[in-house]
Amino acid sequence: MPIMMNRSLSCPVYVLVLASVLLSACGNQQAVTRFAPTAAPIATAVPQPTETPQPTPTVTPAPPVSGLTGLPTEEDSLPRPLAVMINNAPAARPQSGISEADILYEVLAEGGITRLIGIFQSHTGVVKIGPIRSIRPYLLDIGESYGGITVHAGGSPAAYAILQREKKADMDEIGRAGAYFWRDKERKAPHNLYSNAAKLREGAAKLGYAESVKAPALLFNDPDYVPLEGETALEFEVNFLLKSYTVGYHYNAEERTYERQVNGKPHLDLNNGHAVAAANVIVMGADHKVLDDVGRLQVDTELGGEALLFQRGVAVSGKWSRGPGDIIRFVKQDGKEALMYPGITHILIVPNSPPFSSHVTVTPVPTST
Repeated sequence: MPIMMNRSLSCPVYVLVLASVLLSACGNQQAVTRFAPTAAPIATAVPQPTETPQPTPTVTPAPPVSGLTGLPTEEDSLPRPLAVMINNAPAARPQSGISEADILYEVLAEGGITRLIGIFQSHTGVVKIGPIRSIRPYLLDIGESYGGITVHAGGSPAAYAILQREKKADMDEIGRAGAYFWRDKERKAPHNLYSNAAKLREGAAKLGYAESVKAPALLFNDPDYVPLEGETALEFEVNFLLKSYTVGYHYNAEERTYERQVNGKPHLDLNNGHAVAAANVIVMGADHKVLDDVGRLQVDTELGGEALLFQRGVAVSGKWSRGPGDIIRFVKQDGKEALMYPGITHILIVPNSPPFSSHVTVTPVPTST
């Protein structure tokens, strides 16, 4: 019976037999394996990430700052200071404009009365300043130390001699600048002479005075810095010579300023009803000398001496100093200039005789009112 072979199984056997025959036919020839050539790889540029251009940051320039107050100003460049001699007799109070002076001095004239010197620069729109009074050599010297134009009505013979000899920049109501002053009919002479910032600057331009100068500047502290030295002084009182010229200062913690009083009453500015106040108050002792029978004085504003600085409810002991061509500065006991807080500064000059300490009474705790 013939054997039937499965066709599906016979194909692999056939392939194997055929392979064996071919190998035998080749004999001793060496088998060579050949590979098809491949093309060289083509370099493909890898895309680099592109940086998104960043917008150029907008830099807002810092506002200009006053060198006398440390506060921002609306003007890119400040005008030349005005040094105005202001009457401080009882009949002249309340005065106008003194709350807007960058620096306010108080110093003795003659007979125990005091005079104020307002240094006006950053407040350019003061509508009324005065009453305005006469000049003395040391008053002229203080105003000029700030590069200021001296504003006055009359003066002592010695002061006039300096003005004429040295060709000072001054505006005298009884001289050629009279058109830039006016008399207030509501007050009696000589306590009724006034001007304002606009008139004075107009007059200074007509007289040919420089509109701007490089004025000395104070050094200023961070307004939020808490003082770490000194003694608590929430109130203090300064007596010059006469009881009618007793000045008090009370610390206002909310405003961070000392509010000024005269003879126990708030010292107000007639222009706006605001309290006359300062962020910094310097009380300094200077040698005073009586020059004549009228009682005119010579006050030393150059040699330095004992001083107290009141800031942020604290009193610091030190010295006042003044270099050639410079302004009066407060120097701490370590020999470094004290930093002022931004704001107005008051400087009160009292005699060294009687002793400096007798002119200042400090109260750590405010008195009840």
